[in-house]
Amino acid sequence: MVSGLITHADKVLFAERGETKGDLAGHYERVAEPLMRTMGGRPVLLQRFPEGAGGPSFFQKRVPKSAPDWLQTTTVSTPNGTTSQALVAADLDHVLWAVNLGCLGFHVWPYLAAEGDEHANELRIDLDPTPGIDFTHIRRGARELQALFAELGITGYPKTTGNRGLHVYVRLQPRWDSYQVRSAAVAAARELERRRPDLLTAAWWKEQRGQRVFVDYNQNAPHKTVFGAWSVRARPGAQVSTPIAWDELDDIHPDQFTIASMADRLEQVGDPWLGMNDEPQSLEPLLEMNARDRAGGLLDAPWPPVYPKQPDEPPRVAPSRAKKS
Repeated sequence: MVSGLITHADKVLFAERGETKGDLAGHYERVAEPLMRTMGGRPVLLQRFPEGAGGPSFFQKRVPKSAPDWLQTTTVSTPNGTTSQALVAADLDHVLWAVNLGCLGFHVWPYLAAEGDEHANELRIDLDPTPGIDFTHIRRGARELQALFAELGITGYPKTTGNRGLHVYVRLQPRWDSYQVRSAAVAAARELERRRPDLLTAAWWKEQRGQRVFVDYNQNAPHKTVFGAWSVRARPGAQVSTPIAWDELDDIHPDQFTIASMADRLEQVGDPWLGMNDEPQSLEPLLEMNARDRAGGLLDAPWPPVYPKQPDEPPRVAPSRAKKS
């Protein structure tokens, strides 16, 4: 039964199998319990597709003035200090309200709205394919990350991105701000590149990456959102960003997880992230690694162009352009 929050439930959003807005709402109703464990209470950025997955889209950080009074919001900022009132994923009704506006999936902030943005309680490692890289390489890169984390006493929780890559999350004790979490991600990316320079790279500039898996540390920069677990991508097959167990990694492919297949998967596998919130973890091992790198002479890693220039950051210019200058 489709929620009363959904209008025009028969509107087709996904061309491949003709899935509708009602089918999308049904997906979020089915995954409501695991979805709320990972996204519940967090600010979310909406990417709206008024004409469905194959049409144009726009990002909406600010909740419209016409929003109902019961909707929970919180203040979020951009890197330049601009603030907005963003939707809080307080419960399933908040999710379905956004779905009704044509939001297919949710981009999630790394903190709980009730606790404020002073501390981020998620580390998010993004294993991003470059041209010529397929999911076989992503699997190998993820195994290297799993081994590094095991050495450091850290437990990572992987999920497909709903596209070609893989995200690995670490639930953190709420002790560190986003600058420190990003520093930890930089340390992980650099160590992975040292161990497997043939497979993994921390190079921010595309011209330096080659055919390697990019470990995108900047997904942890302040005010950055990441595509959420159980969220649906704007792809013809309605692929879902799906939490997986490490022992599944060699046997799955991201394309197999869709809103059509998710009910069977939940029944057979359940939620691989079920215990993630039970024991928040320490960031200290990675921060110590970052401190060693900096003491050894490494500068901060480059930041995205939308951020103010940071202390001890290298020049924001691609190496090839710098040489020409």
